[in-house]
Amino acid sequence: MNVDITWSKVLEELKNKLTSLSFRTWFEETELYKLHNGKAYILVPLPMHKTHLKTHYYDLVHSIIYEITNTDYDLIFMLKDEIENDDNLLFNDGENTNEIVIHKENKEESREKHQSNLNPNYTFDNFIVGNSNKFAQAAALSVAENPGRIYNPLFLYGNSGVGKTHLMQAIGNYVENNSNKNVLYVTSEQFVDDFVKASRKDENGTNFNYIDFFKNKYRNIDVLIIDDIQYLGGAQKSQEGFFHTFNNLFNDSKQIIVSSDRSPDDLKQLEERLRTRFSWGLGVNISPPDYNLKRDILQKKIIANDFEKDIPDDVIDYMASNIGPDVRHLEGAITRLIAYSTIMGGEKITVELAIEALKDYNHKGFVEKNDVHRIQKIVAENFQISVEDIRSKKRSANIAFPRQIAIYLCRMMTSESFPKIGIEFGGKDHSTIMYSCEKIEKEMRENKDLANEIEKLKKQIGNV
Repeated sequence: MNVDITWSKVLEELKNKLTSLSFRTWFEETELYKLHNGKAYILVPLPMHKTHLKTHYYDLVHSIIYEITNTDYDLIFMLKDEIENDDNLLFNDGENTNEIVIHKENKEESREKHQSNLNPNYTFDNFIVGNSNKFAQAAALSVAENPGRIYNPLFLYGNSGVGKTHLMQAIGNYVENNSNKNVLYVTSEQFVDDFVKASRKDENGTNFNYIDFFKNKYRNIDVLIIDDIQYLGGAQKSQEGFFHTFNNLFNDSKQIIVSSDRSPDDLKQLEERLRTRFSWGLGVNISPPDYNLKRDILQKKIIANDFEKDIPDDVIDYMASNIGPDVRHLEGAITRLIAYSTIMGGEKITVELAIEALKDYNHKGFVEKNDVHRIQKIVAENFQISVEDIRSKKRSANIAFPRQIAIYLCRMMTSESFPKIGIEFGGKDHSTIMYSCEKIEKEMRENKDLANEIEKLKKQIGNV
């Protein structure tokens, strides 16, 4: 039996039975590796997929495979590394798939919804997935599908603008749209403000009404989402209030989702007992987007705003290479570019215009998207100049010559075209790039010291 054909049929059935989001997240990158001794070995991309598929999709996949093959296979979910590292694992997996417990959720009684504070525009469908946030997206969707039962608390951390708020609110919106659960999203400042109000006494020396309001708002819910928890640092009484709120919700199997700009261990201003509780569940670091993800984000934002006819591909390449990893900056750069072109009388958007319009958006510590950036960095360090200098239009000899060497090395050591290299060096045209390469080649033939220096640079670049 051909495993590829079999699995294609299984995937087609799954597409028909699942939402596109669930299919993309949990099954799009799966493969059927082998059918052997009554077992179906299914390859998955992440360890999280193993747990989630066994717990929540085992029966569905099992029944579909049975319908297609007329054979009762046990399912074994595996990572590719497990096969590469141990070929015997296929025959000694030791897993008892019959012991998997599938939880059934009872239909909830109808009840009044709280104000969630969610932005309906933050969804999983419009969250753009790349290598840097793939694990976080899968973890978030897993929590959304099973709030309070898996990865509790979920702690998302990373730099500003990497998508923490989007993912948190996407969880909340998914839960609201697919269940009768109550969700509350607040920032840590809002939590502090509410707690301070509940702690103040009125003219009668009591504040029972607001205390009841606080408890109802924060404890009579199913999913609590708190953004930027680091700002609780220094607010000792509010930390106390959050500690008790956390315990109350956790003990009732309610889902808690928290975000921060740093890991739980690095939140030194928070009490240790809070940091410990944040580590009970799953902590996920969302890395800044790489070049490919930034390009995907830009492209989809451009299409969403109907600008694809105005902003060509080489300008998108330039923006992805030079604008920092904050998604909000990427969105702002698109607006700035369109506005600049309009103000300049509808001037056609080119790389040159983008360089001028977005000079304030240039990311000083840019992402090394490919070998061009690595080469620029290594050459700049060797000649004791900055990468910004090497990419600039400055013509002084101490900058122009290293720039020509870097251009030559990019042409020799990468597969990039002359125009693409030109974009990476401040928007220079292909004739300038060709001239730089020819000049360095000529000088290397006449100057052995230069030839030796460039050979050293090649070895250094090759070893990075």
